[in-house]
Amino acid sequence: MVSRSYSNLLELASGESPSFGRMSRRIPRIMTVAGIMSDIDDDPSESVCSDPSSSSMPMDRIIIVANQLPIRAQRKSDGSKSWIFSWDENSLLLQLRDGLGDDEIEVIYVGCLKEEVHPNEQDEVSQILLETFKCVPTFLPPDLFSRYYHGFCKQQLWPLFHYMLPLSPDLGGRFNRSLWQAYVSVNKIFADRIMEVINPEDDFVWVHDYHLMALPTFLRKRFNKVKLGFFLHSPFPSSEIYKTLPIREELLRALLNSDLIGFHTFDYARHFLSCCSRMLGLTYESKRGYMGIEYCGRTVSIKILPVGIHMGQLQSVLSLPETEAKVKELITQFRDQDRIMLLGVDDMDIFKGISLKLLAMEQLLTQHPEWQGKIVLVQIANPARGKGKDVKEVQAETNAAVKRINKTFGKPGYDPVVLIDAPLKFYEKVAYYVVAECCLVTAVRDGMNLIPYEYIISRQGNDRLNKLLGQEPSAPKKSMLVISEFIGCSPSLSGAIRVNPWNIESVADAMDSALEMAEPEKQLRHEKHYRYVSTHDVGYWARSFLQDLERTCRDHSKRRCWGIGFGLSFRVVALDPNFKKLSLERIVSAYKRTTTRAILLDYDGTLMPQASIDKSPSSKSIDIINSLCRDKNNMVFLVSARSRNTVAEWFSECEKLGLAAEHGYFLRLTRDAEWETCVPVADITWKQIAEPVMQLYTETTDGSTIEDKETSLVWCYEDADPDFGSCQAKELLDHLESVLANEPVTVKSGQSIVEVKPQGVSKGLVAKHLLSIMQENETSPDFVLCIGDDRSDEDMFEVIVTSMAGPSLAQNAEVFACTVGRKPSKAKYYLDDTAEIVRLMQGLASVSEQTVTV
Repeated sequence: MVSRSYSNLLELASGESPSFGRMSRRIPRIMTVAGIMSDIDDDPSESVCSDPSSSSMPMDRIIIVANQLPIRAQRKSDGSKSWIFSWDENSLLLQLRDGLGDDEIEVIYVGCLKEEVHPNEQDEVSQILLETFKCVPTFLPPDLFSRYYHGFCKQQLWPLFHYMLPLSPDLGGRFNRSLWQAYVSVNKIFADRIMEVINPEDDFVWVHDYHLMALPTFLRKRFNKVKLGFFLHSPFPSSEIYKTLPIREELLRALLNSDLIGFHTFDYARHFLSCCSRMLGLTYESKRGYMGIEYCGRTVSIKILPVGIHMGQLQSVLSLPETEAKVKELITQFRDQDRIMLLGVDDMDIFKGISLKLLAMEQLLTQHPEWQGKIVLVQIANPARGKGKDVKEVQAETNAAVKRINKTFGKPGYDPVVLIDAPLKFYEKVAYYVVAECCLVTAVRDGMNLIPYEYIISRQGNDRLNKLLGQEPSAPKKSMLVISEFIGCSPSLSGAIRVNPWNIESVADAMDSALEMAEPEKQLRHEKHYRYVSTHDVGYWARSFLQDLERTCRDHSKRRCWGIGFGLSFRVVALDPNFKKLSLERIVSAYKRTTTRAILLDYDGTLMPQASIDKSPSSKSIDIINSLCRDKNNMVFLVSARSRNTVAEWFSECEKLGLAAEHGYFLRLTRDAEWETCVPVADITWKQIAEPVMQLYTETTDGSTIEDKETSLVWCYEDADPDFGSCQAKELLDHLESVLANEPVTVKSGQSIVEVKPQGVSKGLVAKHLLSIMQENETSPDFVLCIGDDRSDEDMFEVIVTSMAGPSLAQNAEVFACTVGRKPSKAKYYLDDTAEIVRLMQGLASVSEQTVTV
């Protein structure tokens, strides 16, 4: 190990490659001194690439990774300093395992303990936890943990993901690079721990929540084909909020190294997809109900499913004698005093809206004095998970509001608000659920919030509790919910009264409506909620996520994977096993051996970079093309989507160059030849219909333009807002298809364009035409090179590849269909960028010049 401090994220340095297979069951300490961490292997060529021939295995082991293990740890009281470990029954991770209900699936947990363990004890504790609980503890020095958890997670990510911008030092933590480095270091340490137990060919890894958003990159770096899912339990903010994060792209790319990314609601997923579009230029598609992002040849699936509760655990708690006793106590305290209980259960943090709830209670008692002396709001305040000034301010504000309300509306024997800020056992909370007539959740932002679910199941009760409440066993149950529209469970609970928690009057009115609602209406709403919550429990959620993860990873073994990029910019390119980089030596060798050659070249994005402002060819490009054209063994064609006037002007110095314009509608064999058409002359009266429609969308889409060619119309939104432009493009596509349904044209979408062109026109026609001319002249080519970069060029590739088995090519012809960049393509070869293509063409031109000279 070496000690490193990072001034920049991308300076993560290379180190040794990991070993494979199932590791020793004895887990050593990873880190015991702050700042010391094992290296990251940063040479993409050394990242592990699994053999494409390896077969997919059924899911038999899952490694669940989260910030905290589902374990309670405490010292023995006998003075021996030994530890007592037990399962934390309230942990979602443990409930997840129980919910799977399949004993054949082995579950391994990786995470931190809540208690600090001395370095001298860490080996022993690791051994005990692995052997007894199948848990792999991650030990972090206190200082590093504080900077990672209380620093970056709680002071920077947590506020931002809950829409709180650090506009001043008092409003959330401003970005601190040293805290970010601590976050990256901890994620790396988690990866090291996983490496010690993972069997990368068989195991599935499920990472949870924002504490470990960088982890997928470290795992994907080690094993290109790791089967990796990630679920975000917090909200994902809108792009306007998220893009203020200085390391925004690094986190997005890290998440995209997962195979499946899960969110509680469509809003959270939509915000994530929007960020990927605006910051990385990625688009998503929905196929047969599944959403996915194409990222470097991999499909990253998006899952939208809110988590549920553990029905079995909650029902067993409802059956406890302790719960029954507490319910009796609460009935005596409230019901027998003719008091109606309203209940709030929240963590003591700034986003849970406790103070807003109290202001609404105050408003209710002011506007409806008839409720004074009759209703009591019991507010259970769970201990805050974070630290800092904001937590103290929330506590002070809450205490002041409770004191003011009780002073104003209270009387001897009656306090309208009961604040419980001491820790309660779970059965005690459940007892409050059972007795409460209405549950209030007024969080201003919350990822999910399962309190309403727990309340609904508790109100369903059981026979013994129903008897205590004076209800017949078969009588319909009832419950009422007033919930914030800004929490993750809100879309699932259509029978709740949804409120804007910032609108105090509206919340007060909702509370009054809940109290006044007719009993049959309460019963109907409860029945609807109970039916949903009871069927969409934590087991349903876990099984559904893992089924989608298994489906997403099914084709891993069929792909060839390559790691590229450094640090958190690392990503894996997944390609067809037969897809490979075009070797300059091989193509030059084939070029020298052959005597009848066909060369087809796209222009934009192939010979000219897409990002270039001046699109006209350089003198160097003209010289290369002329060198190729002077070789009597070559027939060179440039195939472009541009108009024939443009390409004719740009390549006027190339006497023997064949040109195809407007996707091959027009073509000529040499500069002095007449333009001809690949298809019958088109009737373009359809433009009178299409152009006004495009003009309408241009006027309403800032940054969009129309390009009017001789035979086609193109609507371009490259400079428009990506989300709005994409949305408008889909509408325009539908609109044009509708109005042009009876016209001889096709409407297609491309990269930031919507194009209308005559039917049957494609670049593939140019390839067919060229090969047929050479065949008619009895000069069937024994060398074919076809290079392009986008969807329109795929038609050329298809023609070239399928011609290999036909008479249009010489026997044993050398065929090179090549795309630009590593991406899914019908071509068999790729080159990384336009610079490599120019070098290739220059190499071929040099060979031709030597031949001409000789």
